[in-house]
Amino acid sequence: MIEYVKGELTELTPATAVVECGGVGYLLNISLNAYTAIQGKKEVKLYVYEAISEDAHTLYGFADKTERELFLQLLTVSGVGGNTARMIISSFTPQELANVIRTGNERLLKSVKGIGLKTAQRIIVDLKDKVGGAVGQQVNGSIGQQAAGLAGGSQVMDEAISALVMLGFPSAASQKVVTAIFKDSPTLTVEQVIKEALKRL
Repeated sequence: MIEYVKGELTELTPATAVVECGGVGYLLNISLNAYTAIQGKKEVKLYVYEAISEDAHTLYGFADKTERELFLQLLTVSGVGGNTARMIISSFTPQELANVIRTGNERLLKSVKGIGLKTAQRIIVDLKDKVGGAVGQQVNGSIGQQAAGLAGGSQVMDEAISALVMLGFPSAASQKVVTAIFKDSPTLTVEQVIKEALKRL
């Protein structure tokens, strides 16, 4: 099993990162939390979960062990796969997600694409006693606090739409929602736009 990948960040989108290590480029699926943590860096270290199926080997990358542990706990819940777990941890910071589960907030969990009432209830029942109080101390509400540093709103919109399409949303719907969000709040960073879009799609 791969514990982590450390090397040069050669490509980065809000949904994926390519890290070159020993002459090999590793494509990792990442959450918005990881995107925020490594944005603007040349050398990065991402903790890895490797999902192996009959037709694919998929790598998921995390900025710290706390987020990876939450991801792995979500995978133990019936009906939650890798993409759904990534969608959940992209919608909340680790601390927010731990609080949502501990307080039994079904409504907030249901706001994530692909999560119905029964799945939200299973997540809460299965994980309520497993999410520790230390969750979120390493990553505490970092999304949106870091300036995106992008040149102009059109690039923010393009990146947000591209990330949503990679996460499985239709292109036309993604474009419509992102345009509406940006019209109301033109100063949002790409992470903030995506988080708001995840609530509306």
